[in-house]
Amino acid sequence: MESKINTKAINCEATMTNINNKVIAVFTGNRAEYGLQFPVLKAIDMHPKLDYRLIVSGAHLDKNFGQTLDEIKKDGFRIDEEVKIQMDAETLESNVQAIGSGIISIGKALTKLKPDMLVVYADRFEGMAALVASTQMGIPTAHIEGGDLTEGGALDDSVRHAMTKLAHLHFTTNQQASNRILGMGEESWRVHTVGFPAIDLISEGNYASPEEIISCLNLDLDNPIILFTQHSVTTEFDAATDQVSTSLGALEALADQGVQVIATYPNNDAGGMAITNKLDEMNSRSISGIQVYRSLGRYMYHGILALAKNPKYRIACVGNSSSGIKETPVFGCPTVNIGSRQKGRLRGKNVIDVKYDKQTILGAVQTCFRDKDFRKACRETDNPYYLGDAGKKIADIIASTPINEKLIRKRMTLSGESKNGWYR
Repeated sequence: MESKINTKAINCEATMTNINNKVIAVFTGNRAEYGLQFPVLKAIDMHPKLDYRLIVSGAHLDKNFGQTLDEIKKDGFRIDEEVKIQMDAETLESNVQAIGSGIISIGKALTKLKPDMLVVYADRFEGMAALVASTQMGIPTAHIEGGDLTEGGALDDSVRHAMTKLAHLHFTTNQQASNRILGMGEESWRVHTVGFPAIDLISEGNYASPEEIISCLNLDLDNPIILFTQHSVTTEFDAATDQVSTSLGALEALADQGVQVIATYPNNDAGGMAITNKLDEMNSRSISGIQVYRSLGRYMYHGILALAKNPKYRIACVGNSSSGIKETPVFGCPTVNIGSRQKGRLRGKNVIDVKYDKQTILGAVQTCFRDKDFRKACRETDNPYYLGDAGKKIADIIASTPINEKLIRKRMTLSGESKNGWYR
């Protein structure tokens, strides 16, 4: 479903650059990351002093993970560089392969584009490759969503914090994250608490209507609906098949009870293909009430979550995607978070954490659909990521930040002195 937006890039094959404008390269490596970056890219596109150059890579170019170039083009953005990254998505060695080949390929793209700054997002290995390339080429680099915690074994924290120490500007989703970055010794003027960019679009109501959802997905809104996405846990990638099999067993049992399930493919992490194979196997059996998609698209995905705003609809987000933690509070949508992948992440009161156990998953989902007190708490939960206008804030800060030696030359604010055994 095409988003209803209007940017100055729509239907343009080429964009003339104002010689006085800063040229900002934006890197995206997979569908989920792009959905979060969309408001930032849109704000940069609309800013009178900025021009974007979009670098698309990773799973966007891989048909096995729901090749999502069409979504970007439908949103009206010009793709300036397509950078293929070598990766088989089966082992941890593939991450090394992706980062190594990505650094070289993205470096070539940056040499061609000659941006004044690069913007990268979060904690993905593709973004890590882009950030290493840019910072080693002396290109000022802005990092979004640093300082968060996810201690569930996905290697996210290690990658995210390493990216923080290389980046020149930091845009965080919450004050706790900003405090952690300051605790790493980053200079305070580099750190900006702007909120979670994806909420910008949600606040604008830029998502599918109930009528569009019924038409496109053939759903009956009188019956419960589950949105399901489960990624592999990188340090446990060899257990991905067993872990998702437990979840899928619960989904099949729920479908037998009349619950409608919309399942989407995982990321292209190590172990991701094993999960994809299990989804394909389930889909081949044409189970009544279960639909499997490579990529649902942000517009439709948020539209389904938005149904939870109406108490008469029974919607639940199930799996281990970060969207179940960060995006669902805006809609008051109940979430069943399976396993350890999102451990440590800041969350609202709409999240039920469960282990890989079929009966526990079933019980948590039934709580989401039947427990009136919990459903009311979900609709009233605070959103720890909401500040508003994150995209515009980021674009304004980038536009007003001088590109000079002070920006490029980073300094450590921690002296390393010891007091009572504690190093400060």
